[in-house]
Amino acid sequence: MEHISHSVYVLRLRFALGWLLLAMMGQAWAQGPGAGLERQVKAAYLFKFAGFVEWPETSFARPDSPLLIGVAGSEQLAEQLERTVVGRNVNGHPLRVRRIQGGDALAELHILFLDSSLDRAALGALLAAARGQSLLTVSDAGEAMDLGCMINFVVADAKLRFDVLLQHVPPSRLRISARMLAVAHRVQGAT
Repeated sequence: MEHISHSVYVLRLRFALGWLLLAMMGQAWAQGPGAGLERQVKAAYLFKFAGFVEWPETSFARPDSPLLIGVAGSEQLAEQLERTVVGRNVNGHPLRVRRIQGGDALAELHILFLDSSLDRAALGALLAAARGQSLLTVSDAGEAMDLGCMINFVVADAKLRFDVLLQHVPPSRLRISARMLAVAHRVQGAT
């Protein structure tokens, strides 16, 4: 039998429990979709995504620079995400939330969430501005993936899940963990 160190075992257990918690929250949302619970689940996913993506070294000015998550189109999700990430960090980077308006610079962001309340023109403009940057783009808008978004929230099997469109990832120079892809509802395209 393979010997696994205690710390590796604990990390694997935390990983499994984290995704299990998200799945349970997603199912609870689908059974009784309340706006508050939906925001909690999306915020939890955005926090979890941060731990399963690798950014190029040049994405951070210093080893302890914040990992910035931008939210466009939903003040309520931005507030929920702030509560979710307060005091947390990923790989030594404290997590911070920034509200994004049309025309704002995206250069310092690491993750950008685009709410379905944005009209198609605003969604397209923000995704075009993100193209080529080391920026993970996430949305819950149905047309977002057609416009270049990398991850889209969907309801599948009575749970809030996510799809990944890999063809939009290479220009960003991001690396999405195979463990994250393994729990996605659908992974489309190839890198």
